[in-house]
Amino acid sequence: MEDKNQTIVMEFLFLGLTDHLHQQIVLFMAFLFVYLVTLWGNLGMITLIWTDSRLHTPMYFFLSHLSFIDICSSSSIAPKTLFDIFVEKKDISFLGCATQMWFFGLFVATECFLLASMAYDRYVAICKPLLYTLIMSQQVCVQLVVGPYAVALISTMTHTTLTFCLPFCGPNIINHFFCDISPLLSLACADTWINKLVLFILAGAIGVLSGSIIMVSYVSILMAILKIQSADGRWKAFSACSSHLAAVSILYGTLFFIYVQPSSISSLNINKVISVFYTVVIPMLNPLVYSLRNKEVKDAFWRKLERKNFLIGR
Repeated sequence: MEDKNQTIVMEFLFLGLTDHLHQQIVLFMAFLFVYLVTLWGNLGMITLIWTDSRLHTPMYFFLSHLSFIDICSSSSIAPKTLFDIFVEKKDISFLGCATQMWFFGLFVATECFLLASMAYDRYVAICKPLLYTLIMSQQVCVQLVVGPYAVALISTMTHTTLTFCLPFCGPNIINHFFCDISPLLSLACADTWINKLVLFILAGAIGVLSGSIIMVSYVSILMAILKIQSADGRWKAFSACSSHLAAVSILYGTLFFIYVQPSSISSLNINKVISVFYTVVIPMLNPLVYSLRNKEVKDAFWRKLERKNFLIGR
């Protein structure tokens, strides 16, 4: 009889980031600016890579997919967040919440493994330069991109299915600005220990496996760099990895901070602030990091600009 009187949740409500008008205005302008820069920067990076034949190498093939992932992950969160800032009732349907969580989880997990693929690419380029073109063939590059999507798809489908098969019959207010798995589990009307166990195992496996590939690759790269006699050679080798190292440090550092700390009301509020960084800011930073610290990308950009000015001048 008690089960029949329970109300099935058909929608969720976000608490959002703030209820103060002045803060909402600042947040809206900041979110809009960052999202537009994210779209412009990553679309520009993809266009530049695919139109400049000098960038048709495995490293930039991976980078174009990283830009695509950044566009998709940001677009799964930012438009809804922008719409909700000034709305009093920040609601999302049950299916909409599941869809948002699925897409965002897919692209974040894919990015972790794609960064591992890029680390392996840098390892082969520096440690086995004579065999680089043979090892990093087109088929291998495609496999190193498809693999992350496949693993992320399995992981995200598992989390989403297990989460939204839970009964939601009580409070429907999510203490967040998007559908993340931790605040959702706290709303379930059933024991969620299985979900938390699976989350710990799969998220841990993704983090440990991708992190291990990156760590082993860079330990090997460091040993190879130390064997280079000339300072100029060492600098060139380090420069080839610096952009990727920066991207890895930003993403993994942020995810580690969010998901390793204990869950509490205060930590959930801190997570909301940090989540802004990894859902909106990181997708904007990646193209900036790779363009500002990469001579080949900057040269390709200036060639494209000079060609455009030449055509306009004619």
